[in-house]
Parts: sequence; C-alpha cells; structure tokens
Amino acid sequence: MAIINIETATTVCSVAVSEGGKVIIDKVSFDGPSHASLLGVFVEETVSEINSLGLKIDAVAVSSGPGSYTGLRIGVSMAKGLCFGYNVPLLSIHTLDILAYKAVKEVRVSAESLFCAMLDARRMEVYSAIYDKTLKKICETQANIVTEDTYARFLEKLPVCFFGNGADKCKNVIQSQNAMFIDDLHPVAGDMAYLSEQAYAEKRFEDVAYFEPFYLKDFVATVAKNKVLAEM
Repeated sequence: MAIINIETATTVCSVAVSEGGKVIIDKVSFDGPSHASLLGVFVEETVSEINSLGLKIDAVAVSSGPGSYTGLRIGVSMAKGLCFGYNVPLLSIHTLDILAYKAVKEVRVSAESLFCAMLDARRMEVYSAIYDKTLKKICETQANIVTEDTYARFLEKLPVCFFGNGADKCKNVIQSQNAMFIDDLHPVAGDMAYLSEQAYAEKRFEDVAYFEPFYLKDFVATVAKNKVLAEM
C-alpha cells in the first residue's frame, strides 16, 4: 500500500510516500513559504519515483488544518487533483495530530506528561489540542487567546510539553514550572505515514469533490462561538 502524504499547513512544504508503515520517499523544504513553486515539483518528482519503483498509488493524504489559508488551499487542491487523476481515495489528517505524533515520537519525557500542540493564529491567539503519550486527546482542538490561566488546569496536575509555531510566543505568558517548551517542531509529510495508513485501514475517506480544510482565518468566528457558548 503506497500513500502520498502532503503537508502544507505552515511555512514548511513537504511530500512523502509511505508503504507498509515506512517512509520510502521524503521531500521537504523549510525555506518557505514556497508552496506555490515547490509543491508541484515535489509531487512530479515523487510520482516519477513511485513509477520507477513499480508501485501503485493507493491513496493521497493531506494535512487538513488548522493552518495557513494559502498553504492549505494549495495542498488540498494538489491532493484532490491526484485523487481524481489516479482514481484513489482522499485522506485528511489533522495538522495538530501530525505535530503531536512527532513530539511523542521524538521527545523524551515522563510517561505522565501531556503534549500540547499549538499553531499560531495571530497576536496571542492559537489553535491547540492536548494529548497524552498514547496520542489520546485529553482536550479537543480549541481556539484560544493565551493567558497565564489558559492551560492552568492541566499544568497544576502534570508536566505539559508545548510545541508548534504557536508555542514560542507563549513562553513569556505560561510561567508554570510544569511547562516545557520544545523548539523547532514542525508538521511534515514524513510524520503523516502512521496516521494516514491508520486512516486508510479504517476507511476514513473524504468526499474528494466537497472536502475543505480548516483555515486559521476561521479563528475569529470560532473564538466568538466559544465565548457565546461559555456565557450560556
């Protein structure tokens, strides 16, 4: 089973191919944002390598956000084009899940530690989700304006690792001794392999014609909705 994975939710542009749980092709650029110029080249090279290996494309997986409007639009458009062209299913992988998988895999912390994946929105605003070491979500994805109290209920009990491009601006706000900040952790296609193959096995396919990712530009509406619900 060969799956093309595409990740363009942040300034990083990446494409990877996984087969049987292993990444066999991996292309990534951190010199972004350069999705418009690079993604097509990466995909063309990737398809050529797939053909040279005699593999069949079984599905295309794309990072589904939250993330940059332009980056996600380019990534999803390319993924849909490949799905239509090769008549294969589309898989969507939550961007924060990709970040969390990478952190759990690479960061050595105590077994009870929690992992908070954060994507920058604007000012002191982030999208975040909190996971345990098994990648079980302890707190679903939320749009938050970060203050010293935003994650206090978790930090009072357990160590929490904060990472992603939204974590840097929170260092001076979140002062708890239980807070750990992990630098330079980015969502990339190579870290989608396990998640996309799991989604394929569970047949969590998207409607190629109508699928839309979740853009960071929707942050304001989400915050407003959360505020109304909290006041009810």
